[in-house]
Amino acid sequence: MAGPNQSLDEPLGEGGEQLHEWVVATKTWRERHGKSGGEDTPNDEVIRESSDRTGATVMGRRMYSGGEGTWEDDPNADGWWGDEPPFHHPVFVLTNHAREPVTKEGGTTFTFVTEGIGSAREQATAAAGEKDVLIAGGANAIQQCLSAGLVDEIQLHLVPVLLGGGVRLFDGLGTGDVKLELTRVIEAPDVAHLRYRVTR
Repeated sequence: MAGPNQSLDEPLGEGGEQLHEWVVATKTWRERHGKSGGEDTPNDEVIRESSDRTGATVMGRRMYSGGEGTWEDDPNADGWWGDEPPFHHPVFVLTNHAREPVTKEGGTTFTFVTEGIGSAREQATAAAGEKDVLIAGGANAIQQCLSAGLVDEIQLHLVPVLLGGGVRLFDGLGTGDVKLELTRVIEAPDVAHLRYRVTR
């Protein structure tokens, strides 16, 4: 999910930006980030489908800001996305440090959840209504959800890049904890999109 040596300057670690080059090139991603242009390809269809289905997002503190500890000591406490984040729906941030919700332009409100993954998922499910809850990352947030049995489906975007180390998605999960049933494969030259149903 990220290369080695993550930092504020390289939040996806050394070489980790390569994992996202395909998505940054899509029309839908560029539109949601206030940019023009972009490619209308099968990659774009995957991103548009996910965007249209998502009504709320859960993410970890590191994905939100890259920081840890108290908010006063976080050099990026306002997050990565500026005044108009690309989500346009409620986002629930897992953290050990309480904070009032932050409302941004374009319909994004960041709510900071200190009661754990179950509470974050419950709040996100209520906010999403009939739509899906996306567990965006980082790896630790996704691992917590998988371990707690809170994931119905996983979409993996497999990029042909070898990073030589870094953050692995399935670290810390026992061999019998999660079973994956492949339900869809979409191939592109720069990425393979894999969808799995999660069973136990």
